[in-house]
Amino acid sequence: MKREFFITADGSTSINLPDWNEQYHSKHGAVQEAYHVFIKYGLDAFADNSEVNLLEIGFGTALNCFITFLEGEKRNLQINYDGVEAYPVTYQESKNLNYIDILQAQKYKANFDAIHKVSWEEYHQITNNFKLKKRQQKFEDITDKNKFDLIYFDAFGSRVQPELWTENIFQKMYDALKPNGILTTYSAKGSARRAMQKIGFKVEKVPGPLCKREMMRAVKI
Repeated sequence: MKREFFITADGSTSINLPDWNEQYHSKHGAVQEAYHVFIKYGLDAFADNSEVNLLEIGFGTALNCFITFLEGEKRNLQINYDGVEAYPVTYQESKNLNYIDILQAQKYKANFDAIHKVSWEEYHQITNNFKLKKRQQKFEDITDKNKFDLIYFDAFGSRVQPELWTENIFQKMYDALKPNGILTTYSAKGSARRAMQKIGFKVEKVPGPLCKREMMRAVKI
């Protein structure tokens, strides 16, 4: 599928899929969206932890992974990160991404490159604080049980991939989380909320990122 790189409103890069008229991130700002959805309403809930096991659904450009890496370094937090992606962005394509400059993270350029270059299906120690496993896998094939504290649910929207926002997928997410684990997502769609609730999640609506009124956060109870 054709990918076109473009600049979002906060100056950060994203990818457009013209065949679907779908973007990897909000056109109002890839970086601001990532920090709001996944750090503020995800990682920050574990501020008192010394270690977090994290699953990302939709590894994509690795923006969520990289900002989580940066937060782990800043907080001296051990993060074990599994990123699931069925159709990976290549290392060559990653050279079009400007996250190093936008995040003023030049000292971590080698780490950003490593995130994109390391092999799939095995864990790699990116730094002492950050361990990464990239998994080329369809979401419906996930079988993890009681492993993760936090899930970043960053799948493409239900308009283009409705099968990713169903009870079947959310059951897999519920099973993958530890008790009291959190799933955070940019979506506020009612059908997704009802699917999560039916599985057993406690779902709350919270303020969304820029130009989006609401989003959802769910807890395994």
